[in-house]
Amino acid sequence: MNDMKKLMILTMALLVGYGQVNAQKSKKVKEVLIEFETTEGVMLVKLYNQTPLHRDNMVKLVKEGYYDDLLFHRVIKSFMIQGGDPDSRNAMPGQMLGQGGPGYTVPAEIIDSLIHKKGSLAAARMGDQVNPTKASSGSQFYIVQGRTYNENELKSMESRSGITYNDAQKQLYATQGGVPHLDGAYTVFGELLTGFDVLDKIGNTPTAGGDRPVKEMKIIKAKVLD
Repeated sequence: MNDMKKLMILTMALLVGYGQVNAQKSKKVKEVLIEFETTEGVMLVKLYNQTPLHRDNMVKLVKEGYYDDLLFHRVIKSFMIQGGDPDSRNAMPGQMLGQGGPGYTVPAEIIDSLIHKKGSLAAARMGDQVNPTKASSGSQFYIVQGRTYNENELKSMESRSGITYNDAQKQLYATQGGVPHLDGAYTVFGELLTGFDVLDKIGNTPTAGGDRPVKEMKIIKAKVLD
């Protein structure tokens, strides 16, 4: 075999290997999309690959139909909307909710770069007194509505929390809004892509005791999009 043929074979082998590596990388970074059909419209969220435990747990529950017919049982205007309590399915009016779940927790996956901007999907959890590791609820989640924050407010939060925001994060909180005081305390594992109007409809609804909406705000069906 002459040198030219050897060079051609080596080049082809390198190209094939490069293609296989790229294919593997593409497969790894594929994003999971979840569609929540609600009584107020459709919300589409993507789950972060940086938080694989929370991503895979939500995918599992969605495929099981776990979230179908559950309420957004806790809503606080300019803060967040919360759902995922199985006890909210067919719950009686006035029934207190928020303690239900699948019987397990998910280890915390708190990442500094994943902040509580408007539309962020995060895991609810028990308080630090009984949950010092900040483990997440197995099913309950919230989507941030929040409000905007100016530079002085963010500086004050940075001094209290020890978190330093970069310019892009500051811009997000100043224009899009969110709830920065939750950063570093709860696992953010996804974000809203479409349906911000639905988020605001639910977030702005009148509530009664326990921050439960007077009108039922329900997840009709959740599904994983291929």
